[in-house]
Amino acid sequence: MGFPENGSSEKPFKFLIYGRTGWIGGLLGKLCESKGIDFDYGSGRLENRLSLESDIAAVKPTHVFNAAGVTGRPNVDWCESHKVETIRTNVAGTLTLADVCRGRGLVLINYATGCIFEYDAAHPMESGVGFKEEDTPNFTGSFYSKTKAMVEELLKNYENVCTLRVRMPISSDLANPRNFITKITRYDKVVNIPNSMTILDELLPISIEMAKRNLTGIWNFTNPGVVSHNEILEMYRDYIDSNFTWKNFTLEEQAKVIVAPRSNNELDANKLKKEFPELLSIKESLIKHVFEPNKKTVAA
Repeated sequence: MGFPENGSSEKPFKFLIYGRTGWIGGLLGKLCESKGIDFDYGSGRLENRLSLESDIAAVKPTHVFNAAGVTGRPNVDWCESHKVETIRTNVAGTLTLADVCRGRGLVLINYATGCIFEYDAAHPMESGVGFKEEDTPNFTGSFYSKTKAMVEELLKNYENVCTLRVRMPISSDLANPRNFITKITRYDKVVNIPNSMTILDELLPISIEMAKRNLTGIWNFTNPGVVSHNEILEMYRDYIDSNFTWKNFTLEEQAKVIVAPRSNNELDANKLKKEFPELLSIKESLIKHVFEPNKKTVAA
């Protein structure tokens, strides 16, 4: 799982981060600052090999982090009508960065997605049976997910890459429009399906530690267990806004207002939990990292 050592007491860590203007990329920079880790943001475009080589030559990093990519604005439906742009960054760009890093003997921490699976007969909803790292993606409902599954399969051949399957990311910043909680509190109606999710406040520091340990391969990068939309909104009501109400609708009703289907699944987080035993379950992490720090109601 490891890769030849980069970074030590003799040679301090130096991170090169792609995705400066993105949510995760921005949070990574702040984390490095708080931890006293030297870092620079990459200025090159992922699909431009020469610009990546120039960045690496200038920064001389011990590790590279890829938090750049196309998710679409306001959501992944954008990718359905911008397929070439999606391929350029999510496939060609990510592969180019992995290849450049491999040539320099650098570990690449790649923030990928776990939205490449959907519940099936072998992994039924609420069964507790999650998809494992070695399982083959079975969700191709959106073009975004299709490109992400393609690139994950190809990246298996790069022994220097650590692929982190992020899902429905959540942070304590409830004003951020990319935050899954913020999204669903603003929707007119929400579906109610249990899912694996990623609490960034807990997991992004773990990804930095994974880089320091030179861990590679595929990792389900979610908190253990699942949580449903309604369970999150109930917490939101109990901790943040006691007057908050919401309406549910079915997947069939949701399908009428979105272009591409959405992924719903449980990922098995045992591999990550074994490496980081302190990892909290999704509901524990939500309370500790998101709702307690933002608590506004008296009753909670």
